[in-house]
Amino acid sequence: MSKQQAQTGSNFSSLFPYIAIPLALLTGVLLYVFVLGSPANFEEGDPVKGHPLNVLGTIHKGGFIVPLLITTNLIVFIFFFERLISLTKARGKGNTEKFVRNIRSLIKNSQLDNAINECDKQKGSVAAVVKAGLLKYKAVEGDSNMDHESKVAAIKQELEEATSLELPMLSKNNVILSTMASLGVLVGLLGTVRGMITSFEAMAQAGAPDATALSLGISEALINTFLGILASAVAIICFNFFSTRIDNLTYAMDEAGFSITQTFESKHAK
Repeated sequence: MSKQQAQTGSNFSSLFPYIAIPLALLTGVLLYVFVLGSPANFEEGDPVKGHPLNVLGTIHKGGFIVPLLITTNLIVFIFFFERLISLTKARGKGNTEKFVRNIRSLIKNSQLDNAINECDKQKGSVAAVVKAGLLKYKAVEGDSNMDHESKVAAIKQELEEATSLELPMLSKNNVILSTMASLGVLVGLLGTVRGMITSFEAMAQAGAPDATALSLGISEALINTFLGILASAVAIICFNFFSTRIDNLTYAMDEAGFSITQTFESKHAK
């Protein structure tokens, strides 16, 4: 992956949230109005005053909190697939561990061109870092104007720069999943409190409590809690899953980079 390609991918990843999040909010509002608020879900077809006939109608009675909860779940769903696609592409073709072992073997046998060809075939973030290091390896190997320490430092610097170019692309948008993990619970709790307020208002009425309003308030509270916890739980699982994959790729980059510098030092030691 060239620096220009990496920059293009980074720009897309930076713009994607500004497109996806408003679309998720719009979708949440449309689902709330036209699906949950469908007249078929209420007595006499009245979403405002009619009693809910099913779960969809009950969820609609949750008010303005519901579109926010739907949006939160949609954002988690969207960025799960965005991260999955991005990290699958960053992983490249084949098994990363096998690729690193193969590269180490080729470097030790001084088959640098074959190692570079393997990087071109693998086409992942690890391969991009390794290729940058190998190209610098070849460039400084025959440079008589540089001493041994300068050559090793140049290889290390190239590997560090290539790694620093890849890592932001790997972790970008993960923060959105971690934010949804906290926000889902908070928005769900807000809906829960709103539902409980409705329930207590029904209980506080003079005479016999309004059983219908009481049951609606409790249902609203529980449904909002469920949607909030669902978004939070899925976001936490996704965040940890992708963080582990990023750590594995980072470790592979470090391992391959260490092999390149160690091999150069051992073969060109004074």
